[in-house]
Amino acid sequence: MNYWLMKTEPNTFSWDDLVNKGRDHWDGVRNYAARKHMMEMKADDLALFYHSVNEKSIVGIAKIVKEHYPDPTTDDDRWVVVDLAPERKLTNPVTLDVVKADSRLTNMVLVNNSRLSVQPVTEQEFKIILELSAQ
Repeated sequence: MNYWLMKTEPNTFSWDDLVNKGRDHWDGVRNYAARKHMMEMKADDLALFYHSVNEKSIVGIAKIVKEHYPDPTTDDDRWVVVDLAPERKLTNPVTLDVVKADSRLTNMVLVNNSRLSVQPVTEQEFKIILELSAQ
């Protein structure tokens, strides 16, 4: 299993939106690095769901339920989507400031390239985020 972090602006598509839909595709990615990560995702991989902009917090865990396929929102065949479903809301959101302050997470992509909308997360980083959420 692989782990990921997927960023969204909550006023565009929030954790609650995903929960209400039950399942949705992750569209609109127009960055080659993010696309590469989406193409590497496998069914049952887990993704940290991150609210960007004002909140800057990891708020939930989603599961990849369908591997990449052409993005239905564009005719440009370079872009793909994956389907995801909510797995569970975090006990407490984990803010970007908390992530940056934790010395165990200094190599996390979120700390070093916070603009990338889809990014890999190591298993250890994933476990640390869950630990921080429980505090």
